[in-house]
Amino acid sequence: MELGIYSFAERLSDPHTGATLSPQQRITEVLEEIELADQVGLDVYGLGEHHRKDFVASSPALVLSAAAARTKNIRLSSAVTVISSSDPVRVFEDFATLDLVSGGRAEIMVGRGSFVESFPLYGFDLSDYDELFDEKLELLQLLNANEHVTWSGAHRPALRDQPVHPRPLQPELPIWVGVGGTPASALRAGRLGLPSLSASSAGTSVASRRSWSCTATSTSGQDTTGQRCASASTRTGSSPHV
Repeated sequence: MELGIYSFAERLSDPHTGATLSPQQRITEVLEEIELADQVGLDVYGLGEHHRKDFVASSPALVLSAAAARTKNIRLSSAVTVISSSDPVRVFEDFATLDLVSGGRAEIMVGRGSFVESFPLYGFDLSDYDELFDEKLELLQLLNANEHVTWSGAHRPALRDQPVHPRPLQPELPIWVGVGGTPASALRAGRLGLPSLSASSAGTSVASRRSWSCTATSTSGQDTTGQRCASASTRTGSSPHV
């Protein structure tokens, strides 16, 4: 079992003055928190992507790269990267770079996100929500496994034997899928054989979501032995990786 912390990097209120922390103050606190988590022996720190005034980490890979220079052992992950509104090539390159900076400690957790502000911001239609997620996750996995990529889809220009660099220090970047309360998300992770993190939600147990994922993995012909999953409370919380 591994233990870690996941944060959305919310702009919290100062407990002494009640004033909302500035973005610079909050980023500083996040970096100090990651450094402390490393010092006390936690295994992973995950940082969520948001594009709102009340959150400060629109680019988790950039913040985690700053944290990498201040830490030695803790693994550094997004939690989550909103892959549907991102360019998978850019995501892979950013986290491959983080992997090099951190000495092989980077992970990517993809998901749909808690909000939808990134879709109009980057010019995507919410009616394409599911198709965007499936297509871009497919490309991200292909980039992770291959130095030269040939691929075509509906929502991004095609790639034809395109080299993608830098490559990570690890043979491949660990890619997780963040799972909410719906069976569809857990089933998708299971069909792809990817590890999943289940966020807490009313009425749906972590055990149920793990069962959905394992069932989908089994029916797709893959071995469920050793399949990894994690659970997390919403906002910042303790999270066991199994």
